[in-house]
Amino acid sequence: MTGIVLNGAVTLASFISMEVVAWSAHKYLMHGWLWTLHRDHHRKEDAGFFERNDFFFLIFALPGILCIFLGVLHHYNWLFWVGIGITLYGFCYFLVHDIFIHQRFKLFRRTDNRYFRSIRRAHKMHHKHLDKEDGECFGMLWVPFKYFRHEKKEQNA
Repeated sequence: MTGIVLNGAVTLASFISMEVVAWSAHKYLMHGWLWTLHRDHHRKEDAGFFERNDFFFLIFALPGILCIFLGVLHHYNWLFWVGIGITLYGFCYFLVHDIFIHQRFKLFRRTDNRYFRSIRRAHKMHHKHLDKEDGECFGMLWVPFKYFRHEKKEQNA
């Protein structure tokens, strides 16, 4: 029982930590020296389904894959569970960012949940900046409270 709780805690801590990693990578790498890969996500440069920005999916999948692989080699030690947390975050990122927010697949279009509306609004505010400078809202799951307040005001209006 202790192993299950500990493995679950490691997975959850890894998942939560990934929001900090994603925020930092988005702000300092994607809007920094890796802007050449991320730019087409802010400014559509062609009508294709894929963007250069999609390479980040592969870049960020590698640590999860590596942790799972090394964890399996070492009898499912803590690295395995870190890799599971990273991979679960990547899956949630795909669901929230690519499917829910950007509608790359036409699912979850009519969600009337205040949290999800706040996520969508925060991301819209992020995309109003077309260049790499002066951005805001770099995270995915953590949304500043001002967007919740805005959505509550919109709902009560």
